[in-house]
Amino acid sequence: MCVALGGLGAGAGPSGGPLARPDLPVDLFNPGVAVAYFGLVLLVVAWWRLGKLVRQRAGQRQPRTDELLSTLIMWAAPLLIAPPVFSRDVYSYLAQGAMVGAGLDVYHEGPAALGGPFGLEVPAIWQHTPTPYGPAFLLLATAAATLVGGHMTLGVLLLRLVAVAGVTLLALTLPPLARRCGVPPAAALWLAVLNPLVLLHLVGGAHNDAIMIGLLAAGLALATAGRPALGALLVTLSALVKAPAAVALAAVALIWARQADARWRAVVGTALVAAGTTVAMTWVAGTGFGWVGALRTPVTADSWSVTSVLGRFTDSLLAALDASLGTAPMTAWRLAGMCAAVAAALLVWGRRRTLGPVQGVGLVLGGVVAFGPVVRPWYLLWAVVPLAAAAPHGRAGRFAAAACAVLTLVVLPDGFAPNAGTLGFAVLGGCLAVALLVTTAFALDDGLAPGLAR
Repeated sequence: MCVALGGLGAGAGPSGGPLARPDLPVDLFNPGVAVAYFGLVLLVVAWWRLGKLVRQRAGQRQPRTDELLSTLIMWAAPLLIAPPVFSRDVYSYLAQGAMVGAGLDVYHEGPAALGGPFGLEVPAIWQHTPTPYGPAFLLLATAAATLVGGHMTLGVLLLRLVAVAGVTLLALTLPPLARRCGVPPAAALWLAVLNPLVLLHLVGGAHNDAIMIGLLAAGLALATAGRPALGALLVTLSALVKAPAAVALAAVALIWARQADARWRAVVGTALVAAGTTVAMTWVAGTGFGWVGALRTPVTADSWSVTSVLGRFTDSLLAALDASLGTAPMTAWRLAGMCAAVAAALLVWGRRRTLGPVQGVGLVLGGVVAFGPVVRPWYLLWAVVPLAAAAPHGRAGRFAAAACAVLTLVVLPDGFAPNAGTLGFAVLGGCLAVALLVTTAFALDDGLAPGLAR
């Protein structure tokens, strides 16, 4: 509720309509940041303590699946009707959908070619860039933009419902997948569904990653349930939202080969299903295969990633030595990152019998995120979902949980870079939450709050 309330004044609301951010001076905008960060810290601590309950030893009372899903609904409810928070990508989705509806080529032109209410809400950095999303998502975005016309508020809420549908699919398919992997469903739900990144960026920010990971989990669940062809179809649809999900096709082929005891038939079957689904979806969407070349769109000079940071540092160092090489350092570091991701994938492939196909997907996608040219906090969920289903208490699962807790706090509610004022109020809100938690802990220890203790 605090995050939603803070988002009213400090979120990424549109310029007009009921979800618009009030035109407030800075001294009134910053308290919204403090309120949002007060809620963020409480949410992260609540999630972490809930994880301790989930990890209790056998014989102790552990949360049931239905209790965890009820908690998810209560945590997510305030964000359903709040303005977009932590990102303005939802406006890009609406603009791209409207562009397809207007007959514009979204793989060669940016939202600037559209204009209008949707195009004007897109941040300047993305105004002239083509979309990197596949035809499966563009079909959804086009349908949403067509249904709402130019109504911004309805468009945002409709795409948020699409994201919620993806989270719902994830919540329904993850427990059976976890059981088949020998993992308690409660542990998988805690790590992958009640995750603060899911609440803030998939529900609050309405990111299309919700559809991607929902379809990914459903495809893996069907494959492990003895329906690998359907699993391959859903995984391909996931990749036609965002391309990295295609990694899971290798896992489907492995699962299919074990079930049918026929390696080449499984490989050929997976390839045929994937190719057929891709061609059919591209034909239905009518957008062509330009998305393959547009995959570089998220890669900007100020991208978050290890390779981008190293590239900028190297470029600055060379410039200080009066030996600038232009874009060569950035290109070299990003190429090194791609090689590292491939090496990590080969290492996982070599240990596929020990790790299992589902955990292998999580580790490979983790490598893609860690060594890729661009990283956003919610990208980590690509790896978290398979890891939660196969190994939530393993080393990689524990590291992913800690990384999610940290990354929850690194993006401001409006999605833009912080300045001294907003950063100060964010720290203030977080410190107030910590003070409240410490005071409550002392009260419980001293027996001053027996009602809470019960």
